Amino acid sequence: MRLIVDTSVIIAVLVDEPSRPGLIEATRGKALLAPASVHWEVGNAFTAMLKKGRATVEQALEALEAYGDIPIRFVDVPVAEAVELAGRFNLYAYDAYVLACARALRAPILSLDAGLVRVAREMSLAVEEVP
Repeated sequence: MRLIVDTSVIIAVLVDEPSRPGLIEATRGKALLAPASVHWEVGNAFTAMLKKGRATVEQALEALEAYGDIPIRFVDVPVAEAVELAGRFNLYAYDAYVLACARALRAPILSLDAGLVRVAREMSLAVEEVP
């Protein structure tokens, strides 16, 4: 089974948030996919942590090394489709990329972003629950 993951899931696993065990269980044995933008969002999330003093460069680099071990297949998403979704649902492009990816691949979404999950359900997209 395929599963679309977003940046919130990846970061939660990498920084050992309380949701980590449930996320790992939810992804076990599944083919993980994400819009190509997620790769850059992960880097952005770590630079934001650096700026806020929530991580050191060494911690960020260690987490990024672990990130490289996660078997995610990155998918190109049409930007125009994402912009249309962003406009219709008042979203940032990054969330719209995830939704467009899930819609195109007919795969459920796993996310910790309540707003993204709400819109996915509004669009009748499948959502994987975090155990």
